[in-house]
Amino acid sequence: MRISFLLHNAYGIGGTIRTTFNLARALAQDHEVEIVSVFRHRDEPAMGAPAGVTMKHLVDLRKNSSGYDGDDPLAKAPAKVFPRGDGRHKQYSRLTDARIGAHLASVEADVVVGTRPGLNVHVARQTRRGPVRIGQEHLTLDSHGYRLRREIGHRYRVLDAVTTVTEADARCYRERLKLPGVRIEAVPNSVPAPGVAPADLSATWVVAAGRLTKVKRYDVLIEAFSKVVAARPDWRLRIYGSGDATGNEKNALRGLIEERGLHNHVFLMGTANPLEPEWVKGSIGVVTSSLESFGMTIVEAMRCGLPVVSTDCPHGPGEIIEDGVDGRLVPVGDVDGIADALLALMDDGDLRRRTGQAALASSARFDPARIAGRHLALFTELVARGEGGRSASAARDAFHRCRSALYDAAYSLRYVAADVIRKRKKST
Repeated sequence: MRISFLLHNAYGIGGTIRTTFNLARALAQDHEVEIVSVFRHRDEPAMGAPAGVTMKHLVDLRKNSSGYDGDDPLAKAPAKVFPRGDGRHKQYSRLTDARIGAHLASVEADVVVGTRPGLNVHVARQTRRGPVRIGQEHLTLDSHGYRLRREIGHRYRVLDAVTTVTEADARCYRERLKLPGVRIEAVPNSVPAPGVAPADLSATWVVAAGRLTKVKRYDVLIEAFSKVVAARPDWRLRIYGSGDATGNEKNALRGLIEERGLHNHVFLMGTANPLEPEWVKGSIGVVTSSLESFGMTIVEAMRCGLPVVSTDCPHGPGEIIEDGVDGRLVPVGDVDGIADALLALMDDGDLRRRTGQAALASSARFDPARIAGRHLALFTELVARGEGGRSASAARDAFHRCRSALYDAAYSLRYVAADVIRKRKKST
């Protein structure tokens, strides 16, 4: 089978890149797989090219490259195909519209997979008849604004399937969007087995990882850890992750650490790549987010043999952790609950080891080979539909493309009207 992934930028760093590389690498063991990156800004992928996978790019942003596209006049004009509601819209242009369209019109693949809403729209609108069209959701339907949700509800109708990373999000897609005939399947992200031995759980370290953003609620974690330290001053906390460009969140967390007198107990470690060697230095993982689209760090910690204390936030933790068996789930924002769950594992070494062993065993279900098998089963079923399948139905395609044209016209008129109103306001 020939499988083609369409990715925003395979040369950057991020969770979608990592999970796409994991999946492509696993599939490439038995199939012909390519990753087509819309953008390329460096010579080699920062996360390492997946073995056995063909890498291509459509727009070259390397200024020292003979193929540099940054000066192309079309790169200055706003995109028409890539939806405005997708947060990456400003990075897209008429040039990307044309390059992606040309690629999808000629792609030699049995299955074409988009990896973010804007690219899923491209896959739906521009892929030639024949290949199975899959749209992947790596965030959640609820995380998108109204404008993007409306466009998803319209454009995704000509996809063959949409995959989400949690069952909870799959239910949202099924219940809230009318996508007749589109398969909605939950397939979690994959995490490879670490290249280090599991943690022995003897160290008195708790480990957290993730960007220093408000949604991770590290302020709640620090407050909880101040209660932990009062009872167990021998335990310490390492938080791995970079802050935003302003540094505001990092500075706020540093201030809270100082205010609570935790400068000898809580440490902001910055980024670490790979993270596995840092996980196994700890004995407990912790996640205090108010929202997780999946929970990659939970699985990463569990694959290193750590029991994880996590908030039971939407959408992923409750589908990863079995409370009281391979980790602990506590309500979002519950400082006392987080502290109590951490202390229970700290105070009982046997419980900690038993929970860690269960975490190691249960997290094997996220191995790339197993996750690739689930994707492949879906791909195979859809490809096997052949001429009777939805993507081969010329009549259905024509109907939805006609609706799309009308939708485009209405959208354009709306923004023309908005521009006229803005100009009038400026002139008065």
